[in-house]
Order: sequence, then structure tokens, then C-alpha cells
Amino acid sequence: MPYKWDTVAASGTNDAVIGWHLMLWPHRSLSPEGFVTFFSITFLLLLVPLFAVLGSPVLWGLLPFLMGTLALTWYLIRRSWRDGSLREDLLLDQDHIEVVRREPSGTEKSWQANPYWVRVKLHESGGPVENYLTLEGSGRMVEIGAFLSPEERISLYTDLTDRLARLGLRPR
Repeated sequence: MPYKWDTVAASGTNDAVIGWHLMLWPHRSLSPEGFVTFFSITFLLLLVPLFAVLGSPVLWGLLPFLMGTLALTWYLIRRSWRDGSLREDLLLDQDHIEVVRREPSGTEKSWQANPYWVRVKLHESGGPVENYLTLEGSGRMVEIGAFLSPEERISLYTDLTDRLARLGLRPR
């Protein structure tokens, strides 16, 4: 799952859990090693048509298009990686809940509220994505995990309501 919970412990109190930190990130289907492998194979396969025209003027007609294809592939995969640097952090404790969204451009958007008044909602339909997950509080509604799959949002909804219940903020 592209999210991970960490506990936040009070210092000097036998590591008693006082809250949680949730990190969410988009799927990364291609590792850096996979990128090198994919790009190398693509380069070699683009060279195959050039072997038939080596030594002829046709080579110079094909070469710009093949190298342009290679450059565009490089750019688009690197752009996809940069866009995948999106991250959401949720901090939850007895007195405070905060969501910070870090965009690939480096900008941050944050929302905070008293967790006692926060409502976690899973919109099975009617949202921009299936199983749209939102938090409502302090007069605002924020989405969380829009880049997760519908099944992962259901799992996150269950985890989040369970942790709010463990803090005594919701009935179990």
C-alpha cells in the first residue's frame, strides 16, 4: 500500500503512543533500475531499423525521428517521476489533526482542526473518484488519498476511523 502509519510517542513516558503520523504517496510502477532497463531496451530496438539503411541517405531521414522519439520518451518518463513526488502527511493526536499536501512543484497546502469535531466520510459514489475519502472540520472539507486506488481508500477509511476511536474520539 502506498501509505504508512508511524506512531508518535511522548518523550520520557515509556514510549506511550500519543498519536500517529500517516504518509501517503502515489504508486510508482517503474523503479529507477526499471527505467534504465526500459530505456536501454527501447534505445536498442530503435536502432534495429537503422541497420537496414546504414550507409544510405535514408539513415539521415530516419535518425531525427528515432532520436526525437527517444528524447520524448525520456522526458515523459522523467516528468511522470517528478509528478509522482506528490505526498500527503496526516498528523493525528488527541487535540490536533493536520493534513499537509506537498505538491511536486514544492508548494504546500495544509488543513488543521480539532479531531473531536472532524468527520471522516467515504463517498462511494458522487465524488470525482470512486470511494472518495474526505475529512470535514473547521468549516472545510479536504480530500485525502485521491491518488490511491478505491480499495486502498476503503482500507485507509477503516484505519483512520479506527485510530480516531483509539484516541477516544469515536465509538468503536
